[in-house]
Parts: sequence; structure tokens; C-alpha cells
Amino acid sequence: MLRITVVLTLLLLAGCSSTPKGVDCPGEVATIYGQSMGQTQARIFDLVNAFTVTRDGVAVKSGTLHSSDRFQYVPSAVTPEGFTAQRLSNKQFRLINPYQNTMITWTCP
Repeated sequence: MLRITVVLTLLLLAGCSSTPKGVDCPGEVATIYGQSMGQTQARIFDLVNAFTVTRDGVAVKSGTLHSSDRFQYVPSAVTPEGFTAQRLSNKQFRLINPYQNTMITWTCP
């Protein structure tokens, strides 16, 4: 009985500790004011309270997303690069680059 408990515990831990699987998501590139600039694609790793965007071997980590009221304010963070990272919904993520007046909004399937 002890062996079965140990094996089940190890299986559960292995399942919980696996790395998140990224999802390939199309993105819309626009100016901060909303003027469309084109399309892009990236892989999003969703960690619920944070996310990572990877493209062409470059990764941008959002850091821990904060909101004083998730029903009223978008959970956001500032990345080490100075971008604003936002989780717009369960399937939408945004990075805003104020230095280049651009934002990319990814919508995942």
C-alpha cells in the first residue's frame, strides 16, 4: 500500500511540475493610438499571474501581473525592458513599447 501511495504522489508531482506548454498566437501590431501596423506571430506561455512571449529566440517575461480590482482594471506589469505587459483576458495578451509608440495584442486559440 505504501508503494502505491509513493508512486501516485510522484506521478502527481511530475504532472504538476512540468513546464507550461506555449501556444502559437497571432498578433496585431498597432500604434499606441490604435493605428494598425501589421500582423505578427509569437508563442505565449501563460502562467495565469504572468506570461512570457517568445519570438525568433527572444523571450519577454511579463513579471507578476497586478490589479487592485481584476473586474475593473487590467492586470499589468512593467517588464525589465520597460514594456507594459497586460493580460486582457484568458486568451488575449498585450505588450506596449512606449519608446517606439507600438503595442502588440496576441489572441490565442
